[in-house]
Amino acid sequence: MSELKSTGPQTMDAPTPEDALHEAATLRGRDQTDASGRLVTADGKSLKSSLKRALRMQKLRALMLIAPLLIFVLVTFIAPIGSMLFRSVENEIVANTLPMTTAALKDWDGTTGDLPDEQVYQNLFFDLFIAAEAKEHTKLGSRLNYELTGVSSLFRQSGRRLDDLGEVYQDPLEDLNDAWKDGATWYDLMSGSGAGDTDLVDDQRRRYNALTQSTDRRDIGFVPSQAISQMLPRTARAYTAWATFTVYADEDVVAEEDPWEAVHAALALDLMADGTAAKIAAYSGPRADLLQEAATLEFPAADFKTGFGEIDEDWLAHVTWETIKTYSPKYTNGYFLNAVDLQKTADGFEPRPENQRIYITLFQRTLFMSLVITFSCIMLGYPVAWLLANLPARTANLLMILVLLPFWTSLLVRTSAWKVMLQQQGVINDVLVWLGLVADDGRLVMINNQFGTIVAMTHILLPFMILPMYSVMQTINPTYLRAAKSLGATNWTAFWRVYFPQSVPGIGAGSILVFILSIGYYITPEIVGGTKGVFISNRIAYHISSSLNWGLAAALGTILFLVVLLLYWAYDKIVGIDNVKLG
Repeated sequence: MSELKSTGPQTMDAPTPEDALHEAATLRGRDQTDASGRLVTADGKSLKSSLKRALRMQKLRALMLIAPLLIFVLVTFIAPIGSMLFRSVENEIVANTLPMTTAALKDWDGTTGDLPDEQVYQNLFFDLFIAAEAKEHTKLGSRLNYELTGVSSLFRQSGRRLDDLGEVYQDPLEDLNDAWKDGATWYDLMSGSGAGDTDLVDDQRRRYNALTQSTDRRDIGFVPSQAISQMLPRTARAYTAWATFTVYADEDVVAEEDPWEAVHAALALDLMADGTAAKIAAYSGPRADLLQEAATLEFPAADFKTGFGEIDEDWLAHVTWETIKTYSPKYTNGYFLNAVDLQKTADGFEPRPENQRIYITLFQRTLFMSLVITFSCIMLGYPVAWLLANLPARTANLLMILVLLPFWTSLLVRTSAWKVMLQQQGVINDVLVWLGLVADDGRLVMINNQFGTIVAMTHILLPFMILPMYSVMQTINPTYLRAAKSLGATNWTAFWRVYFPQSVPGIGAGSILVFILSIGYYITPEIVGGTKGVFISNRIAYHISSSLNWGLAAALGTILFLVVLLLYWAYDKIVGIDNVKLG
């Protein structure tokens, strides 16, 4: 019998993919080398590049398999979050609705206490006239009303009375010559002769699309001549804006319709401008005689500031213009400032008045109550999960049905049941009065406060804590406890030193699940929370469905999202997310 000798432990490096291919090629008798000594395949290609190509194809096939799920996640999760983040800083409505006004306000120094000059009020007239025709001025009023109460009614009222400001300049023209009442006269005059100003048409098309959030690119059937654009710049801009609106919104023919009062006002302002009379005298294009006749008119002095003051005295209030200028940029941090009880001003930001500070309190209440609910679920769910994991399978399955039974009942029904039970004339108070523990005139207030919210939400979220803990406890071998006891440990010591540490991953999984669910709940707090037991999510729902302040709702949601991520990161650093298990 031969003697077997040990030569000690042998080590072997793990074969690389290149080694595997080389060995396969050798076994098949097909391994080759090129002139430089590199391994190549039978078709003469580099073995290394062939391997990379094969791995690349494998990754591509794997990507194709998960592509539907990836697209689903992008559309239903990533895209909504991205939209929320963008809406929390987006503020294009002011600049899109009042483009000329906001541009003129850049040079206005609001710190001096003086109102903007006449040119700003003129720009406001033309901007607001177009917005009112498009029914977009009320949206702007609603947006600025979030920052300054009363602005919504200011824009609504002003939009109805802008015609009066324009008629002051329209009447003299039409009294001078009836031709100014004919749409064909305006069309011939503005079309002029020679090259057309297509850039102006494109600018007004972009402005219309930005104002109405459309993408219309149709030909409006009109291009102002460059000669008219240079001689009558306000008129050309106002008429082109009207022509664009006439075709896109009203679907009418430009040459057959009479222009707005704003176009007449623009022509009057151009005629009163310095140097215009000399240009008109030298003009020889279509309707030059009519234009030269109009140049002799004496129009009322331009005083749009007084006109707007007569419409509403708030147009002469410094705070109105300060608000418009502050929120004129296309992107703003105003929503986030409001979400933390601050307000944006011309000098920076400052705390809101004491009676308007609610969001910090709501955030603190949301975090506190979510932690209390999570702790309550742990205290109530741990014994239940332990019983389910240690009882015989038949009994455990029967009790598991009772745990899952609430999922078969509507959330609204369960919440409403707690409202009935917790109210002062409810079941719990009636039983306490019947037992003599509480006087009839001293019934407990357990509804429309934090207590009611905590009780109802603990009951609703308890199954989400029990199931993860139960699944983890099922994997704990009971022989560990018997071994600890055999070594002299008491029941408590065996549980605390052996069983409990192994169940911590289930507690961690349940805690994360319950906390994230509770921090975003709003139905149950809305029904049983009253004014003292609601969460920040209830305020988010209010701004989305009632006040329609979606920017503030997005900012609140973004802050809540970041808070959850921060707590998740802290949990990972302290406990370790790898220690969280679901069984």
